[in-house]
Amino acid sequence: MFRICLLLCCSLYSYTVGADDDVWLLVDTSALKIEVKKGEKTLETINDIAIGRGGAGTKMHRGDNITPFGSYRIGWVGEKSSFRKFFGLTYPSPEDAEKALGEGIINRGTYNSIVTAHRYHQIPPQNTPLGGRIGIHGLGRADEKIHKSMNWTHGCIALTNGQIDHLSQWIDKGTVVKIK
Repeated sequence: MFRICLLLCCSLYSYTVGADDDVWLLVDTSALKIEVKKGEKTLETINDIAIGRGGAGTKMHRGDNITPFGSYRIGWVGEKSSFRKFFGLTYPSPEDAEKALGEGIINRGTYNSIVTAHRYHQIPPQNTPLGGRIGIHGLGRADEKIHKSMNWTHGCIALTNGQIDHLSQWIDKGTVVKIK
């Protein structure tokens, strides 16, 4: 009985693994583009994305404006976001947590919470010293001119509203997103 309750309780905040027939996203932060892929084949390319004001790399702390390198999944979808649509990533990953633990950025309890969430296909804690709420989103009412002229997010990956609407047809909860 306890196992059934545990499975039911955990599924409330879980994401589906293997969404949409092996379609995944490759975010190229140098070329500022997203490739929609199936296996190694590129199905589509979305250019002129924006990333964090601090560039891309290893996030060291909440508020550093860095888009994190790594492999994540889409953990949740916000259809009524102020950014039009928001595809939340399962950041921080176990790899992010391991590095942060080794550098003294997070404690063992936070590390365990992140790793356990991933083990059970849940969204990891979003309020750790590493930050959270990293995702792929549209502009909402933001100015498209600014979007085209600079990287402006706090660590997310931003697309125009038309691009995020178009991307929505390819992805859902569970889709793998690799950021390089």
